[in-house]
Amino acid sequence: MGNALVFTDANFQQEVLDSPVPVLVDFWAPWCGPCRMIGPTIEELSGENAGAFRVGKVNVDENSQLAMTYNVASIPTIMIFQGGRLVQQFMGVQPKAKLQQALDEAKSA
Repeated sequence: MGNALVFTDANFQQEVLDSPVPVLVDFWAPWCGPCRMIGPTIEELSGENAGAFRVGKVNVDENSQLAMTYNVASIPTIMIFQGGRLVQQFMGVQPKAKLQQALDEAKSA
């Protein structure tokens, strides 16, 4: 993995919910084809938004508690958190521009 952070059951509270900036979380798994398709987009968003937003991934196979907590029924599922709460959610592969817009909206909310 490149720029994207790795979120886990153990660090999710600190890294995502307590973050002072909006956070994009990609719920994924290594065996998921669409997850691998959107992976480069997640990495690009992470690199391009360093400092302004946090961007990271949750491996649902390794962090099943988070997947259950947020009712992740299919992957990839992408969630945007702001101020400790879920503000937007997307399922499936999404265009980079749509995800960037969601981050920008969370920042200005």
